Amino acid sequence: MKVMVVGSGAREHAIAWKISRSPLVDEIIVAPGNAGIAEIAKTFQINLTDIVSLADIAEQERVDFTIVGPELPLTLGIVDEFERRGLKIFGPKKSAAEIEGSKVFAKDFMKRHKIPTAKYFVANSAPEAEGLVNSGLLDYPLVIKADGLAGGKGSIICKDPGEAEQAINSIMREKIFGVAGERIIVEEFLRGEEITFMVVTDGYHAIPLASSMDYKKAFDGDQGPNTGGMGAISPSPSIRRALAKEIMENVIIPTLEGLKQEDRRYKGILYAGLMLTKKGIKVLEFNCRFGDPETQVVLLRMESDLLELLLSAEKGNLKNYKPKWSKRPSACVVLASRGYPGNYETGKVISGLENIHKFPGLVVFHGGTKRVNENIVTSGGRVLNVCSTGSSLSSCMNSIYNAIESINFEGMFFRRDIGRKVSE
Repeated sequence: MKVMVVGSGAREHAIAWKISRSPLVDEIIVAPGNAGIAEIAKTFQINLTDIVSLADIAEQERVDFTIVGPELPLTLGIVDEFERRGLKIFGPKKSAAEIEGSKVFAKDFMKRHKIPTAKYFVANSAPEAEGLVNSGLLDYPLVIKADGLAGGKGSIICKDPGEAEQAINSIMREKIFGVAGERIIVEEFLRGEEITFMVVTDGYHAIPLASSMDYKKAFDGDQGPNTGGMGAISPSPSIRRALAKEIMENVIIPTLEGLKQEDRRYKGILYAGLMLTKKGIKVLEFNCRFGDPETQVVLLRMESDLLELLLSAEKGNLKNYKPKWSKRPSACVVLASRGYPGNYETGKVISGLENIHKFPGLVVFHGGTKRVNENIVTSGGRVLNVCSTGSSLSSCMNSIYNAIESINFEGMFFRRDIGRKVSE
């Protein structure tokens, strides 16, 4: 088969890397890709928002199957465009992807279908939002979220009315998230342990992927602003069989059933961001695609054929599929550009990647990189993902942090505590 992967980050590098090991694959193309992806696949420089050109390339290159990494093309309707042309593609249609594309839709959907989530209010203007945060309807701290896509950075925890008004001003007046902030949600702050749960689904059946735990805050000790993710480990120390069963019964199945009832049958990866509270599981958010960097650690542990699994989901034939997972843990640490998740620097030369082969069990997935002449330079906020599998989580972390000492670019920073508490 000829397979196309849509995306340009470390998640897409990991997907391309994994499917390159499938006996079903003859050739992989990636659009737009990055410097690391270009070493294992043919790349096409097409903007992720240009779903018509992406479909054109799939037709011209006679692609047999397409896998979509990021949420943006999914929410724009890339699956609808491909299927209209008779092209096979893995992911939810635009109507189903709205579960990530609009937090207001997702919260209202959960309310309609009695899926547990935090108490919330919707504001369509800054004055309305300011009235809500000063109304006493919610205690502090509270959470303010941009309605639309904000790259994992659209959620702000506010400890008092001053911080809430500052967040409203930034999102709705200064437009730091663009049109994503035209509406906001003012939400109850949930206390507990945050967990991730990903399933692959054909719309009728859902299969959980290996569990993982990601690290959203920018700095050690879970300090600083939210990011798209600064690292991950698998398996999650929190998700045991009983909890996984509860999540499937109380969150995943009701969500898929609800979407089907609303004529939004969901095929693809459904990612639930959850909070394990004293009152049970509550949904923080849904994503309509593979998590990043969770995918990297999950795929490192996958022993079965990823492409075979995704083809089965696309065909609506998941009922009896059972993927195989290694018992060996895996981990990932993100190397980021100075300034991320805010305004970050690019164009910095990366050195030391040629030394990575010296570290057994280690793989580096490229996020924001590009090749300029003989150099690989930074081109994004999350630049590289240094990942490893090993006999124990502590051995994974030691291997990763030893390897990071060999890599450098100006302004590079990373968390030094990924997996540390768990592995102690």
